[in-house]
Amino acid sequence: MFPKFAEPIPNVTVTVGRDALLACVVDNLQSYKVAWVRVDTQTILSIHHTVITQNPRISLTHNDARSWYLHIKDVHETDRGWYMCQVNTDPMRSRQGYLQVVVPPTIVDKDTSTDMVVRESSNVTLTCKAHGYPEPYVMWRREDGEDISYNGEPVTVVDGETLHITKVSRLHMGAYLCIASNSVPPSISKRVFLRVQFPPMLSIPNQLEGAYVGQDVKLACHTEAYPHSINYWTTERGDMIVSDMHVSGNKYEAVSTDNGYNKYMLLKIRNVGPDDFGSYKCVAKNSLGETDGVIKLDEIPAPPTTPSSTVLPKKKHRGRVKPLKMERGGENSVLGADSYIDDTTLDEAADDDYTLAPHVEVRPPVAQGSGAPRHRILGVLSLTLVAVLASR
Repeated sequence: MFPKFAEPIPNVTVTVGRDALLACVVDNLQSYKVAWVRVDTQTILSIHHTVITQNPRISLTHNDARSWYLHIKDVHETDRGWYMCQVNTDPMRSRQGYLQVVVPPTIVDKDTSTDMVVRESSNVTLTCKAHGYPEPYVMWRREDGEDISYNGEPVTVVDGETLHITKVSRLHMGAYLCIASNSVPPSISKRVFLRVQFPPMLSIPNQLEGAYVGQDVKLACHTEAYPHSINYWTTERGDMIVSDMHVSGNKYEAVSTDNGYNKYMLLKIRNVGPDDFGSYKCVAKNSLGETDGVIKLDEIPAPPTTPSSTVLPKKKHRGRVKPLKMERGGENSVLGADSYIDDTTLDEAADDDYTLAPHVEVRPPVAQGSGAPRHRILGVLSLTLVAVLASR
């Protein structure tokens, strides 16, 4: 019986810098010997228990003369290739396994663009070179996630090592990321900032403002420029307006707010007087040019003062009287001579704006004879109504 290989040598994939292990399993080895050989260079690495190569990263272990392991520490890209396990029979018997060494992407700085400054309307090309194994995939995108205006179309990502922009504008200004990946972690990126130079431009939301004497008013200008501009205000006479926000009672307060290449200018004039009406100019300058805009402040009539209102007491209404409602004192319809109207009901009626008495009760006299004249009771009612109206 001759030795035989119990299983094929498995291919191994390892990231550069890690350790690799190749296994060779031989049954019935007897007195034969096992050797490891680098196929592409025909270099003998080991024979049985002895390491032949001078490479200090290579070592050998075995298990019961059946499993023979080739160890490679700190794998280099140059270690990539075929490795053979052979037994010195006649003829020789062997098995081969492949060591794949993968390399995460790296960006080659000397071949990659750095931060750039270009004039508006010129052409610009950003370049990114990357190495790795397998060969990395390279793409460009904006750091802020906004679309890139590329060949007249808005796109999120531009594939390839180069990003070529024709007639660059201020809208292209910003940070760009070159990202390289090849399925071997980690991916890598490099940041390139593109700055676009252009002379100042200015816009005015309201060129005519109105205010009355004693009012506070605000004048506003919007400017765009790169390099960043120097901004200030002047009066109609050409005097530069200088404000100090730390001084109380200062006539003028000039504030500027930056947002990238945009700048928002605001001039606040407190307690406008007759001498404050006229034209004001906002000015923006940088190394490429200057521009200005004029805002006219006109006087308008002051709003009329509103007199304070006086709350008048509620008046009682007179003359609108609802008819009295009477209940007769007994089963007969004839009222007694001494019958009377309930005073409480009349008092409540006097407090009502529109009704004298919603209910008037005519009570019969106690132990009186029958049949008082009817006109006498009506007379009592009439006198009572006159008294109530007179008291109101």
